[in-house]
Amino acid sequence: MKHPLRVLRHACAALALLAGGLLALSPASAQNDPTAPQRQDLQIVQQTAEQFLKAQTAGLPGSITIQTDPIDQRMMLPACLDPQAFMPNGARLWGRTSVGVKCVAPAPWTIYVRANVQVISDYLIAAVPLAQGQTISASDISRVRGDMSALPAGVITEESQVIGRVAGMSLRAGTPLRMDAIRNQRVVQQGQSVRVVSNGPGFQISTEARALSNANEGQMTQARTAAGQVVSGIAKAGGILEINY
Repeated sequence: MKHPLRVLRHACAALALLAGGLLALSPASAQNDPTAPQRQDLQIVQQTAEQFLKAQTAGLPGSITIQTDPIDQRMMLPACLDPQAFMPNGARLWGRTSVGVKCVAPAPWTIYVRANVQVISDYLIAAVPLAQGQTISASDISRVRGDMSALPAGVITEESQVIGRVAGMSLRAGTPLRMDAIRNQRVVQQGQSVRVVSNGPGFQISTEARALSNANEGQMTQARTAAGQVVSGIAKAGGILEINY
């Protein structure tokens, strides 16, 4: 019969060997194994998306807050040398949006990080009801402050973009003014007598002509001179057709 103390020593030695084997197979040990595949730090991916959004929104007016959704930690991606962020086609720069982060080497992959970009800024609204075709003056508009990400695209933020232009549709008081709802004022009528001004290095020539179509300020239009020549130029206030060489 074996001595009880000797049996106990053998049992302890066996347990020590088993514990050592389990330690060798632990995740920490696998991470230190140079032959084991390295995994991408998902925190770096999220930071790459945040830094990209900060750079893209740096020129926007107002106060900007960026929040990215956490990435599922169960996602296993090969380590990337240089993750690159990009804006997917059709994605908005503010509001609820997505940012793509891709890897080229050593193993290509692409994931999309959900984000919310809030832009608090001043914008313009109609202070009074505006009728279609009405020329907008300073008293017709008001400046308010709000979340631009909750508004339609193209909301106007500068008075210079509105004053002197024409409402392209009827607008109720309080409606945010958008670029697609405002147009330049008509300055040339079809059949109207216009003055064609040709500008070039060191010279300016002026002649009379008749407009062949209606044109708003800044639009390209055509006119026929008394000699029958058709010329094209930019319509200006006061019935002027400007040609620059």
